[in-house]
Amino acid sequence: MAVPFVGLTGGLGAGKSTALAAFQRLGAATISTDAVVHELYGSDEVRDAVTDRWGPEVAPGGVVDRSAIAARAFADPGERAWLEGLLWPLVGQRVWDFRVRCCELDPAPRAAVVETPLLFEAGLEAMYDATVAVIAPEDVRAARAAARGHHAVDERTARQLSQEEKAQRATFSVVNEGTIDDLQQELSGILEKLNPS
Repeated sequence: MAVPFVGLTGGLGAGKSTALAAFQRLGAATISTDAVVHELYGSDEVRDAVTDRWGPEVAPGGVVDRSAIAARAFADPGERAWLEGLLWPLVGQRVWDFRVRCCELDPAPRAAVVETPLLFEAGLEAMYDATVAVIAPEDVRAARAAARGHHAVDERTARQLSQEEKAQRATFSVVNEGTIDDLQQELSGILEKLNPS
C-alpha cells in the first residue's frame, strides 16, 4: 500500500516542530526541511558556495554561521533568491530520497510527513497527497518565536502567507492552542482519515 505523503506547514511559532514530533510518535516517518538545510550548511559544497559569494566571515573557522547567512539573505531579495536557488534543489533531492525510503519500509509508516515552512509560498503543495497547516493565536506565536530568539521575524513573516490563507489552502488545518496531547489527538484523527482501514 502506498504511504500517504504529507506536507506540514504553519507560521513562525505556530508549532510545526511540535506537530512533526507528534506525527512521529503516532507512527509516521518524518523529515524537517529546516533540519535538512542545517545539515546542508555543514557540507563542503554549500559552505564553499556561500563563502565564495559573501566572504569567509559567513563561515568563521570553516563553520557556516546561519545568522550571518540570514542577515545577508533576508536583507536583499536578490541574495535570498540566490541562496534559495542553491539550497532548494538540494533539499528537494533529500525529500525525494526520504519518500522513496518510506515506500520501501516494512512495516510501512502511517505516513511520510515533511515539515516545509514555505510549502504554499514555494508552490510545492502539488507534490503531496495531503497538506496540514498548524495555526495558533497571534499572541501565542509571538511569545514562542521570541522565546526561541528568532531574529528578523517581521521579514520572515512578511514572506509567508497569512495563517488564515495557509489554513484555507491546506487539506487539514489544526489550531494549536492547547496541550501537546490535544495537538497529538487532532493529528491522530488526520492519520485515521489518511489511512482508512
